[in-house]
Amino acid sequence: MSAIEDLCHTVARLRAPDGCPWDRAQTHATLTRCLIDECSELLDTIDRMDLPHMREELGDVLIQVVFHAQLAAERGDFDFEAVAREINDKLIRRHPHVFGANKVDTPAQVIEVWEKVKAQEKAAAGKTPSTLFKELPPRLPALMFAEDVWKQIEKKQLPADGVVDVAQIQALGRHLDEPTLGRILFEISAAARAKGLDPEGALRKETDRVMQQVEEKAGAGAPNRP
Repeated sequence: MSAIEDLCHTVARLRAPDGCPWDRAQTHATLTRCLIDECSELLDTIDRMDLPHMREELGDVLIQVVFHAQLAAERGDFDFEAVAREINDKLIRRHPHVFGANKVDTPAQVIEVWEKVKAQEKAAAGKTPSTLFKELPPRLPALMFAEDVWKQIEKKQLPADGVVDVAQIQALGRHLDEPTLGRILFEISAAARAKGLDPEGALRKETDRVMQQVEEKAGAGAPNRP
């Protein structure tokens, strides 16, 4: 039996009628905070390149996947095998340059192929985007949300003049490095705390504003906010 099979059997045993009371009480919803916490702890080990603890934290993230799959299996929805099979199939579909005849030479070309196949999958499933901006996870942290929206503005050459100060962004970028960026972000967070402001919420609202006004300038109508 493989280590993955052992893990799946262990989780199933914990969820059995005579298993662990805490594990038996969990639902998909009650486990969401655990998933966030475990992902945060994994990110910390990656930032520090702490490989022994990274292995441990990867296991803690994996157990979340196995646990959710076990809950779904108990309801007859799907199991861990189905989860693994679906992501494996997706990887093969989205890498035709590896598993098919198409060939690419650069990471940028890989992303192009990935996005093209992804769009084809969504179209086949009847999922067409209703805005200029791709759908983003609703729980995406505000900083990642803002970064992704700006990436789309640049990539699609959307009209951002008058919505954001493009010249100021370019000027900041010329003098920015990682330590300086970290210090600025920390100081802004500390200043917001001192004023009783919510930096996460403020950035999300500003990003929503940028999305809406860029959509209006492009004549795409009101967006469905992610």
